[in-house]
Amino acid sequence: MEEFKGKVVLVVNTASKCGLTPQYEGLEALYEKYKDEGLVILGFPCNQFANQEPGDAKSIQEGCLLNYGVTFPIFEKIEVNGSGTHPIFKYLKDNLSGFLMKRIKWNFTKFMLDKNGQPYKRFSPTTKPEDLEKYVVELLNK
Repeated sequence: MEEFKGKVVLVVNTASKCGLTPQYEGLEALYEKYKDEGLVILGFPCNQFANQEPGDAKSIQEGCLLNYGVTFPIFEKIEVNGSGTHPIFKYLKDNLSGFLMKRIKWNFTKFMLDKNGQPYKRFSPTTKPEDLEKYVVELLNK
């Protein structure tokens, strides 16, 4: 995460077969609008919710690009809950508890970090990417 110092970072656990998958479109629009000002969006595919991310890394990447034009980084599939939780999500959940305390409720839970890498805000899976814009602008202008 050191390479993102000085950037506003949005971390999202994603899934290709979820009813919320069309959020990729809004995330990409937000990224395109603010990437040159310092926004980074990081997608972390996860198959822990109703097996909605069954593919391998290559098929996930191709699907995101072909279906939604995603150009922000999409990483390897990870776990966001349980004993195998990826360290990034452990850190985020420890610092920004949600409705289910330190658990991720569903795909497309979003975490925003400020330019210093400090957790700033957690957003529910149903929060639309366009509703994040005011927070992005706020942090970019700090």
